[in-house]
Amino acid sequence: MKRPFLALTLLALALPAVASTYPDKMVRILVPSIAGSAPDIIARQVAERLTSAWKQQVIVENKPGGNGIVAMSALKQAPADGYTLVLFHAAAAVTTPVMYKEAKFDIQRDTEVAATLAYTPMMFVTGPATPYKILGDVIKDARARPDDVVIGSPTRGSVPHLTAEMMGQLQKAKFRQVSFSGTTQAIQAVVKGDIPVYVDGIAPLVPLVRGGRLKALAVTSDVNLPGLEGIPLAKDVAPGLVAKGWFTIFAPKGTPAPVLDRVNAAVNQSLTQQPFVDRLKDLGTYPMPMSRPEGARFIEAEKLRWEKVISDAGVKPE
Repeated sequence: MKRPFLALTLLALALPAVASTYPDKMVRILVPSIAGSAPDIIARQVAERLTSAWKQQVIVENKPGGNGIVAMSALKQAPADGYTLVLFHAAAAVTTPVMYKEAKFDIQRDTEVAATLAYTPMMFVTGPATPYKILGDVIKDARARPDDVVIGSPTRGSVPHLTAEMMGQLQKAKFRQVSFSGTTQAIQAVVKGDIPVYVDGIAPLVPLVRGGRLKALAVTSDVNLPGLEGIPLAKDVAPGLVAKGWFTIFAPKGTPAPVLDRVNAAVNQSLTQQPFVDRLKDLGTYPMPMSRPEGARFIEAEKLRWEKVISDAGVKPE
């Protein structure tokens, strides 16, 4: 009995020392998307600031493919020492495991939350030629013509896609969902009038709304946000319709808590830097600093929320 106790005692004594020296070599942040994407840009901003804070190089490695499956596979194979992290967006973290049969991971079972970064609300828009003035008009029309009112989203299983599903569930309205192969194609469709309503993160939509090419129907934040003044909140029309995309840094399961605390503190400190906050705003995102326990509770709630939406929608994994 003494040897296990001694081993545990030595481990407990060693952990603070690990944290005090971490990092003493290069740190990798994996990103499940291509260079130039929003997750990639945010990861590089974080890497730059962590490099400065830690005086150790932090690099970004792009691991696109499989809606996060490739990046998660690489993370699971890495040692749980804090030197390999992953920056996941919401869909990759919590909807991919439900939407795709090849996704053999569970974000809570296989990772530790190191630091939450930022969030972006969704926005419902329509073309200037449609009769819709507010989101309530769309819901009313869908109730009168079930499955006839089309709502577009950038990709299947994305947060925008599931936000539209959630609206239908909350409002007992049936929409016809059309998921495209990406944001560019989808936005072209709504601007041209090929689809009447579209939902996506705010970043690609705000310039088109300001330029008069699209009309904003509602934004799915829980409060009015800077830069979105005057746009109605979706929850005021459809109670409970609050949805956000988000970006969070995860580490392999079993990474020492003191190391995770060091990552969390450094990321949260970077979120107080105005140049970083301004860059996030350029990407349509807002800072979301949390402690590790808060972050873990947030991820659990988001996982349960989207799993329920997917289940209630009857969406089957591909």
